[in-house]
Amino acid sequence: MSQSLPDLVDIEAPIFTVTVAARLAAMHPQTLRTYDRMGLVVPKRTKGLGRRYSPRDIKKLRLIQHLSQEEGVNLNGIKRIIELGDQLDVAAARITQLTELLQMLTLDEHVARVFTAGMEGSVWPGRGRERGRLIALPATL
Repeated sequence: MSQSLPDLVDIEAPIFTVTVAARLAAMHPQTLRTYDRMGLVVPKRTKGLGRRYSPRDIKKLRLIQHLSQEEGVNLNGIKRIIELGDQLDVAAARITQLTELLQMLTLDEHVARVFTAGMEGSVWPGRGRERGRLIALPATL
């Protein structure tokens, strides 16, 4: 089997049962259930509470397999590595968002250069009650 899944599949779509996911990750289904209980890879649940794994989950399972078997990292270390990777993904998304905002503000001569920030983290061009169009930015980094 190829190491990557086709680009046609939504990476977040919960489409694989525990048996199929275990096969794709070259693991035993019970191992996936253990990882779920530990919070390493938490799949989505169906209405009947069945586990459904996404292609992103399969990628994470393969990473766990690699770190555990080939690098000798214990499960606590793997959990920390995954947490740091998730934080890095959030930070990268925030950087992209801020870069796009900066480009919009520097290229669009009609956008105000003064900002108003709401308590929840929203940012508006203009000041005070002269709010222009809302630029939605999440409050967290």
